[in-house]
Amino acid sequence: MRVLITAPYNESGRKFIADNIGEVIYEPWKKNSRAYNEQELITLLASSQADALITEHDHVTENVIAVNNHLRFIGVCRGTPSNVSVATAEKFSIPVFHTPARNAQAVAELWIANLICFMRKVIPSVDWLKSKNWGEGAHTSYLQFKGNELANKTVGMVGFGAVGVRIAEMLKPFPCPIKFYDPFVENHNADYQKVSLEAIFNDCDIVSVHLPVNTNTIGMINANLLNSMRSDAIFVNTARASVVDRNALIDVVLNQKIKGAILDVFDHEPPDELDYQLINAPNVLATPHTAGATFEVEDHHVEILNKQLLTWKQEMQPLKSEV
Repeated sequence: MRVLITAPYNESGRKFIADNIGEVIYEPWKKNSRAYNEQELITLLASSQADALITEHDHVTENVIAVNNHLRFIGVCRGTPSNVSVATAEKFSIPVFHTPARNAQAVAELWIANLICFMRKVIPSVDWLKSKNWGEGAHTSYLQFKGNELANKTVGMVGFGAVGVRIAEMLKPFPCPIKFYDPFVENHNADYQKVSLEAIFNDCDIVSVHLPVNTNTIGMINANLLNSMRSDAIFVNTARASVVDRNALIDVVLNQKIKGAILDVFDHEPPDELDYQLINAPNVLATPHTAGATFEVEDHHVEILNKQLLTWKQEMQPLKSEV
């Protein structure tokens, strides 16, 4: 078997594939500073004579899979295989693996860092200091940039998967009471309170979105929910922008119906003018979709995917006509 790997894949991970699955052809998308598009991927799969694909952000479209319907598997180094036509893969009985929770630690760390920076007014105070605004009087900055502590703030999670749970675990020492809404979570730590979606928005100091994108979640965070937040509440989205009604979010932020927002995702990336209304708002801390951008995430996805592939190989014994 020949395995084309276009995802970032460390040397030990590639060796594992070579030792356990098949010959490795390594052509990471990072060499081009962008993902492979449909035609580029079709050409690369053909030239490499690959029998399997491990990808990250490349466009694994219906056409890519139809042309390469002989693939033994598709591995996707992402939390969800949103760049892959999974339905087409299922049509041709091609298993699709992905790497849930690969970025849970990274997102949780930046979530806490950005929330504290926002609540303590770190960025405006740094800008003020660099602009040489510190005049006579030792207490100018102390009064101007006095913020709030995270401790004892009630955090509400909309969606309580790997990222939400990791954040909740990391917030215990502050401490922060945790409430969550997730109809798919039945068994959970008794320290966390499962409540209605409306209760998250009505009652919590911090409302944080951790939803995947699907037909049920697009636009799920609507104007009614956003307008029900307390005036001193903070809205956080490090998941996907399309689950939030952007116009409603612009309204509550720009009209200061809530304290502000911390955003890592936008309806358009790169942003359009409406996105920039949010990004440039004084009560918004915005980052360019970097919550999961750590070097360690790449090591995590290698470990997660390799375990899945080893299990798949063992279950397929013997592989259709070869090892």
